[in-house]
Amino acid sequence: MSWSEMVRSWGTTAIERQLCFPCDRVLPDFNEAYYRGVTILAEPATVFPWLCQLRVAPYSYDWIDNFGRRSPRELTRELQNLERGQRFMSIFALVDFEPQVHITLQLRKSGFSPPLAVSYLLDRANESECRLLVKLVLRLRPGLRDQMFRRLGPSLDWIMMRRQLLNLKALAEGANGLASLGQTAPLESGDRPPARP
Repeated sequence: MSWSEMVRSWGTTAIERQLCFPCDRVLPDFNEAYYRGVTILAEPATVFPWLCQLRVAPYSYDWIDNFGRRSPRELTRELQNLERGQRFMSIFALVDFEPQVHITLQLRKSGFSPPLAVSYLLDRANESECRLLVKLVLRLRPGLRDQMFRRLGPSLDWIMMRRQLLNLKALAEGANGLASLGQTAPLESGDRPPARP
């Protein structure tokens, strides 16, 4: 697999990339898509509340995209009361959701970034684990700015979303998940992005 293919489809299978994602309906004229996926040793009912936490923090590299503030490491029950139009990660709005199945977000204002939508989909693998699949769709516009986004966007998004999904996985798996990342204390998000192989 080439670098370009990897950063567009990290962690997913060809079959998973053929699934219908709710974001496809939100931005039906998209002309670019990224896929990401992780296996989580927990049921969707355990993982979904952590997706709701994206209302208040990105759970990626906090020193980059959360102004240095630490993404919460404990669940807030009130954040699980979802309504369409709610703000997620500051720049997104919740446009669709199904409890324990998916949340779908849309960029609130396109400008520097092209119009985009993203779905976080939970696919139950068996009684003890599930797949967290993400599809991000974009409508790239003519012009130099979006040409640069076409070149750099997949890699930059992969760096940030890889960390986000691994953090959510570790938190949903609890102590075992933290240990899998070599953490003996609450997960830190100040580690640096991975180097390109």
